[in-house]
Amino acid sequence: MNIVILGASALAIAQRIQGLYPQAVIHGLRGRADGAERHYDDFGETLRSLYRAGQPLLVLCAAGIVIRSLAPLLAEKGAEPPVLALAEDGSAVVPLLGGLAGVNRLAREIAAHLGVTPAITTSGELRFGTCLLEPPAGYALADLQQGKRFVSDLLGGESVRIEGQAPWLEAAQLPVDKAASRVIHITAEQRPPRADELLIHPRCAAALIERPDAELPTRLQQALSDAKLAPQALACLLADKGWMANAELHAAAAELNLPLRFIHSDSQLPAECHRGDGLRLLLGDQPLQIERLGQRRGRLSVVGLGPGAAEHMTPAVRRALDQAEDLLGYDTYLKMAGPLRADQCLHPSDNREELQRAAHAFELAASGRRVVMISSGDPGVFAMAAAVMEALESPQSEAWHGVELEVLPGVSAALATAAKAGAPLGHDFCLISLSDNLKPWAVIEKRLQHAAAADLAMAFYNPISKARPWQLGRALELLRQHREPQTLVVLGRDIGRPAEALRNLTLGELTPELVDMRTLVIIGSSQTRRFPRAEGGAWVYTPRWYPD
Repeated sequence: MNIVILGASALAIAQRIQGLYPQAVIHGLRGRADGAERHYDDFGETLRSLYRAGQPLLVLCAAGIVIRSLAPLLAEKGAEPPVLALAEDGSAVVPLLGGLAGVNRLAREIAAHLGVTPAITTSGELRFGTCLLEPPAGYALADLQQGKRFVSDLLGGESVRIEGQAPWLEAAQLPVDKAASRVIHITAEQRPPRADELLIHPRCAAALIERPDAELPTRLQQALSDAKLAPQALACLLADKGWMANAELHAAAAELNLPLRFIHSDSQLPAECHRGDGLRLLLGDQPLQIERLGQRRGRLSVVGLGPGAAEHMTPAVRRALDQAEDLLGYDTYLKMAGPLRADQCLHPSDNREELQRAAHAFELAASGRRVVMISSGDPGVFAMAAAVMEALESPQSEAWHGVELEVLPGVSAALATAAKAGAPLGHDFCLISLSDNLKPWAVIEKRLQHAAAADLAMAFYNPISKARPWQLGRALELLRQHREPQTLVVLGRDIGRPAEALRNLTLGELTPELVDMRTLVIIGSSQTRRFPRAEGGAWVYTPRWYPD
C-alpha cells in the first residue's frame, strides 16, 4: 500500500493510517514533506507509476487532483487497484477507483480508524450493506458480468434466496425471501450460472502435487474438470517439502496465480475427493485457511544498502526490506536500513560473525520466513554474499537448499566515491582489501605489486585499523616503486552519509594518518588527471583511452 502526501500538513494523518497498515509506505513531495519515507518530484507521474504497480493507493489531497492525474490510465473496470482520496485532516475518506478490488472495504476500515464516515457511493453496497461483486477472502465470484446483471435485478426490486454457507451475508440487508426466483448459490461445483443465479465458489479445494512437470497446469485443469470442481474453488497447491526448490512447480503456481504450500508426512489435510494424473484433489467443507496448511517457501535476500543515503538504495532492495520479517546484519547497517516496522524482527550481530549470521539466516528462511541479510555497499564486494554462498555450499541442513535465495546489488563504496570525485575508475581498475584477516599479507603484497606494474587504477577497502596500523604504509611503499609521486589519489570517507568528506591529493602527499577504516582510497593510474570544478575543487578522472 502507498500513501501519497503533498506537504507536511498531511503527515500526521498519513502516519495514523500507517499505524493501521504497517507495511504502507508514505511518499512525500521533495522539499515539502521531509518526514515521508520516500520522496518524489513529479506528483502526477508518481501517482501513475504507483497505480501501474497495482497496489492500493491512498492520496491525501483533493479528489479532483487524483482523478485528473490518473485519467490517462483508466480502462476497464475490474483491472484497477483501490484508489482513495483523503482530506489532509482526515475528515473525509472518498473511495474513487477499485470497487471490485476492495476500495469500499478499505474506505470503511480507514474511516473507522479515523472516526469519520466514509463517502461510499456504490448503490448496491449502500442498499445491501455488502458488495456482492467482491466476496470476502475465501470466496470467488463465478462470472462478473452475470453478477452485475444480478445485482441490477436486486436493485430493481427482485428478492433473493441463499443456498449454501455464506456467513458474511447473514449481516447484510438483502431482500431475502425463501420463495424468491433469484438465488445466491454458494458451491464449489463447476457449472455455468443460470440466468436467475449468482454463483459464488468457496475456495475450499487444494491440489496435492505428486509429480511436478511442465504439463502440471494442463493435468490440474483436467482433474478439476473430471471432479466437477470450479477452478475458482482451488485455494492453493500443496507439495512435499522435498519439492520446495522445483522450478516447474513454482512456474505452475505462478501461471495459475495460486499460493504454494509445502507439507510433511504428518500435516493435517482436507479429505481427498479425486485422484488425478500425478496429483490429488482435496476438499474441505468451508474455505481453507491456507496459512495453516504446511508452510510457504522461505526467502533469503542478501542486499546491499549502497553507501548510506536513501536515494542511493535500489528499489529492489527497498522492496526486500519492506517485505522482510527478519533482518540480520551488523548493528550499524540495521540502523541504516530504516524506516522499519515495529513487527519486523532485528537480529544484530558483530561484524566478524559472518558464517554464524549466514547460518542463522538460512535457519529462519528454511522455516518459511522472509529474511534479509544486510550489507552496506554491494553485498558481493567484500561483504555478506560470499559468506552466504560459503555456508550454502556446505550446509548444516539440506533444508537450506529449499530456500529461495537472491542477491540484490547495491552501489559499492568504490563506485560511490568515484562518482563523487568524477570518474577516477573510468578505465581498467581493481578492488583490493588490505585486511589480512582472511588472507596472508604476502598475497596482498603480491597483488599490489602486479596491479601497480599493470598500471591499473586501484580502490582499497579496509585500508587501516587499530589492529594493523602499518599495512597502508607498507602498501604505499610498494606502490611508489611503480608510480610517480604526482599520481592522483582520491580519499572518500563516509560517502553517502551525513558526515561525508571527499579529498583529492597525490601519492606523494598521501600518508597513513590521513586515512581510517571508514575511508575508501582510490589510487589513480599513470593516466588519471584532474581539472578545476566551476564551483571550486577539482574533478578527477581516468580517460577511457590508453596511449599506444
